[in-house]
Amino acid sequence: MKYANIREEELKNKVAHDYFWIFDCSKIMGNVDFCVAIHQSTKELADQESLLWAEAKKGASNIYNSLVQLILTIGKARTFDKYLPPRFLGAFDGEKIAFIPYSDIHDVFYQNDFNWNVAPSDYETKEFRSVHEKVKAILDQKTLLFEYEKDDKELRRFIKSNFVVGKFGLTKNRIDKNNFIVIYNKWHQTVKPTIAVKWEIAKKSGIIDGDFYLADMLSHENTTLKEKLFVLLRSDHYELDRKVDEAGMFSSKRTEFNDKQLAHTQFWNKYERPPKEGYWDYIVERRDLLVPQDVRERKGSFFTPQIWVELSQKYLADVLGDDWQDEYFIWDCAAGTGNLLNGLTNKYHIWASTLDQQDVEIMRDRIKNGANLLEDHVFQFDFLNDDFNKLPKTLKDIIYDPEKRKKLVVYINPPYAEAASTGTVSGKKVNKTDVAVTTKIYRNYQPKIGIAGRELFAQFFARIYSEIPGVVLAEFSKLKILQAPNFEKFRKFFQAKLEKMFIVPADTFDNVKGKFPIGFFIWNTGKMEKFEESCSDVYNEHGSLILTKNFSSYSNSKSINDWLISTRNRQNEKNIGFISCKGNDFQNTNLIFIINDKSQLPHPRGTWITDKNLIEVGIYFTVRHSIQATWLNDRDQFLFPNSKWETDLEFQNDCLAYTLFSNSIKSEYGINHWIPFTEQDVNARERFQSNFMSRFIKGKIKPNKSTPNIFSILLEPQVHYETPLVFSSEATEVFAAGCGLWKYYHKQPNCNVNASLYDIRMHFQGRNDKGKMNTKSDDKIYMQLIINLREKLRKIEMKIEPRIYKYGFLKG
Repeated sequence: MKYANIREEELKNKVAHDYFWIFDCSKIMGNVDFCVAIHQSTKELADQESLLWAEAKKGASNIYNSLVQLILTIGKARTFDKYLPPRFLGAFDGEKIAFIPYSDIHDVFYQNDFNWNVAPSDYETKEFRSVHEKVKAILDQKTLLFEYEKDDKELRRFIKSNFVVGKFGLTKNRIDKNNFIVIYNKWHQTVKPTIAVKWEIAKKSGIIDGDFYLADMLSHENTTLKEKLFVLLRSDHYELDRKVDEAGMFSSKRTEFNDKQLAHTQFWNKYERPPKEGYWDYIVERRDLLVPQDVRERKGSFFTPQIWVELSQKYLADVLGDDWQDEYFIWDCAAGTGNLLNGLTNKYHIWASTLDQQDVEIMRDRIKNGANLLEDHVFQFDFLNDDFNKLPKTLKDIIYDPEKRKKLVVYINPPYAEAASTGTVSGKKVNKTDVAVTTKIYRNYQPKIGIAGRELFAQFFARIYSEIPGVVLAEFSKLKILQAPNFEKFRKFFQAKLEKMFIVPADTFDNVKGKFPIGFFIWNTGKMEKFEESCSDVYNEHGSLILTKNFSSYSNSKSINDWLISTRNRQNEKNIGFISCKGNDFQNTNLIFIINDKSQLPHPRGTWITDKNLIEVGIYFTVRHSIQATWLNDRDQFLFPNSKWETDLEFQNDCLAYTLFSNSIKSEYGINHWIPFTEQDVNARERFQSNFMSRFIKGKIKPNKSTPNIFSILLEPQVHYETPLVFSSEATEVFAAGCGLWKYYHKQPNCNVNASLYDIRMHFQGRNDKGKMNTKSDDKIYMQLIINLREKLRKIEMKIEPRIYKYGFLKG
């Protein structure tokens, strides 16, 4: 509530100040609580013009009761006879304000035989109930209700447009192509719950709330104007799924409102419907923006930006020739609303199919408004389940003719839903096993393409390659088909020649989140060639060619995780931590971290860190984190290195230094073996529970050799191995910066003697309301120290980067 815990007089003052500050709110009109009027000089003789008379209530109240109380107050004193009536009557409380045009309500003041001599604030009188009954229908239909916090912009726009001297009529908020999604989000919260639909069941049948919103928005006087929409608003109910049945009779389904259309009416009272006709086609074409995320992933309702549509067609012309649209046939079998086909010229050579009948109707409506398609070439077809016998005869003739098939371009931006995601392996989400593994194509091809079959786009490609051989496949997809280890079996199956490709940032596609590349690929399925390597053009978000980049399948390469696995199970090793290792590419960088114990993870995947593999773990961790992940390198794979790193002690020790000051060890989960200093170095108040790391650095614990038990070393300091590690100048600077931070922390009252770097950061930075560590601290000395440490670590990153390529961890 915006105005909570304040008295009524203070509420009136705040509302006047926040929303009506350019008007005169000091005027007293009889017993009316609140008046908004035009400023008038003392020299003006005319009556002051009022814009609003309103009832005010503190806290939260029943707006209808307040409006009825205001009507009784005005009627009892016949205020309308003494002063010029206002443009609006209203009521407000601590959370909302309502307006109704005075002209819609004034007849009630001229009732015959009505007793106005009652207390307006007494809601139990028969007069109050009588007025309430008389005006309720008017209030239901005409009241404009705004919540201060949720509708702030709309409220201010309403006041600016309607509180004007001499204005006739009501100005409502207009809908355009820039705000229709914002308005949808408000509709989703306000109107959707009042429509008598079980939405989860409806969604499984392909019915989405966005179609109801389109029916509402593209209507006049509650009647939808575009008859081709899947859902139509018919006054007080919706019609949908209209069709001609087997008896030749027209039939449809119908659903109504569960609140007698009250929320619907009050919501749309604030907006001008329909939008300008020039926006209609754009809004309908962008139906994808109204489709829920999980449905978009499953059905492919992702709008391909026009900039990439045009570029893809240019690349097709480069590969197939300038006259390709006349010489080839084109089928978009995941067409959605058909935007990928924009710009194509020969409608007699184009077919468009989609899973949803709603999208078919939208495409056919677009044809009537100039879209360059043939209505008979637009049809509903479930590519992952339906038989080709359901296709139009003209398209079947091409598919079943080997020579004509060579001239067919399957041109698609397919759905990308998969059965698992990053959230799955981190324990934050569950597998979406019902998304991709229930199709007929999955069952048919999973033995041939393996785990790649859990991705819908791979199922599209498998069917096209196997059942429509020889076609040109021109498609937008992620780069998994080229690089992902899980797609190795798929690549052995799908041996089409990659003729040309380009990649662009994924976040240039609407509703796609994340920093990774999306590629456009032109495959010749008539030429058998297993993908190994290719050079791609790279475009930035503005459509400018910025560079070229080589992509490899890594078919004959072992991964960096294979290398780390080889460091396990060494003789007499003792655990000092656990490193989480998920995936071999940059997109999984955030899943590479060091903690105390694998029991801290719901689904642990990684390797124990021991006194025998600490050096290799340090290299692994540093290599995975030193180069920043970008949208361009997101799918690049880290590999099993060559042996040259083994003789580069400076590289090894730089990596160890980097790891010691970048881990997520927490002392609350057990003994902290990761303090890189002695008690004397940091002026500690007590002994540390473990001096393992400082002893390791001083050469008193040797890696990867048969050594005494690590804990006996800690308990028997007389055992020495005097071969201290030698650090570079860059690593030495990191240790110095870290030591300054530790010293400052140990000066703090009640510090934890065994604190890790994470504990120190948490001490100074604290947590936010969501339980996450804040990004900075109010302690200026600490901020200087931590920034200095980060700067020194960045120097190591820059130094190490060339060696990552030199030693084969990444391909150059």
